[in-house]
Amino acid sequence: MAGFFFVLSSPHACTHNVHINSLRFEWDARNASANLAKHGIAFEEAKSAFYDEHAKLIDGPDHSADEERFILMGLSYALRLVVVCHCYLGADDVVRIISARKATAHETKSCKQR
Repeated sequence: MAGFFFVLSSPHACTHNVHINSLRFEWDARNASANLAKHGIAFEEAKSAFYDEHAKLIDGPDHSADEERFILMGLSYALRLVVVCHCYLGADDVVRIISARKATAHETKSCKQR
């Protein structure tokens, strides 16, 4: 099974080999609807960013004491650079999408410079 490499941008940066084919996605339907209304990004589109071989995975801010959150910046199937806040559940084979939005101009520029 082929995997993709994501680089964590943190003080403890390392490379992870994530097997996308084994990931499952879930989200709260009300949260997904509110996210679509606010940011114009459906979680179904956000899910597709995980298939971008060049996506960047970043340790998320400390928004929750209950779970470790991550930010993924990747290209969606609609060819938009999206920022997806998510966490991993179970044995890390379930991705719970928390929020998604289009990348800002600054984020897009910094991504192109790499």
